[in-house]
Amino acid sequence: MPSVLVVEDDQFVRSALIRHLTEASHTVRSVGTALEALREVAHFRFDVVILDLGLPDLDGAEALKMLRGITDVPVIIATARDDEAEIVRLLNDGADDYLTKPFSVEHLAARMAAVLRRSRAGAGEVTPPRVIRVGGLSIDPLRRQAELDEARLDLTRREFDLLTFLAGRPGVVVSRKELLAEVWQQSYGDDQTIDVHLSWLRRKLGETAARPRYLHTLRGVGVKLEPPVPPVPEASVSEASVSEPPVREQPLPEAPVPGTPVPGTPVTGASVPGASAAGAPVPEPPL
Repeated sequence: MPSVLVVEDDQFVRSALIRHLTEASHTVRSVGTALEALREVAHFRFDVVILDLGLPDLDGAEALKMLRGITDVPVIIATARDDEAEIVRLLNDGADDYLTKPFSVEHLAARMAAVLRRSRAGAGEVTPPRVIRVGGLSIDPLRRQAELDEARLDLTRREFDLLTFLAGRPGVVVSRKELLAEVWQQSYGDDQTIDVHLSWLRRKLGETAARPRYLHTLRGVGVKLEPPVPPVPEASVSEASVSEPPVREQPLPEAPVPGTPVPGTPVTGASVPGASAAGAPVPEPPL
């Protein structure tokens, strides 16, 4: 039977949550302050925490950071704040999901079921997965460590899960629906959640959507991870390619055999002065 910790200072909202979760066969404990929540988490094991941000003693965002320092329990933020920058910060600080007040009990049930499915799936792994390498990326799912070019990446739990899922399918385009189902364990959800995590993951990989290296988005289709294409070196021009073409040597004409008529010279019956009948040169008379 899943156990839930409700951290909510509004007595009316807290009572409604306790009633609904108890009717859904959950074991529920509730507190109204951040310090009480930290004490509960340190002494009891919970399957999920529902955390309100407007707490009287400590802001819920700070409480989330403190929770992440002592436990890896899934946390669903319940807040009346809808500022995008605030949501991005909460997700980056380790929140697994968020709900904007007011929300229906059915919506809460669906989000809780999603994080619980993911938690159970992670607990059921018995075979140590292999280390995944894509280009300069090295991901160890068992130790939950990732490196880029031998430098450790500081990733949140969700960022690590997203990176591991995509790296396990290099070059394969994964749809947002599949990411929600496999990484977030949800059958439906807000695409903004995926966009936020992809944006933060790109930043930690040293790239942007406009100039991607590993993460490539295909608009309207999905996203894929593949090793970066190495730059094509500029073609070097060798000296031979710019030198003058070699001059083909023409064969020299063969020397005429003595006594053989030279082509183009008319042949007559007169003897050639200075030559004997045999063709040998006649010596000059002495002076």
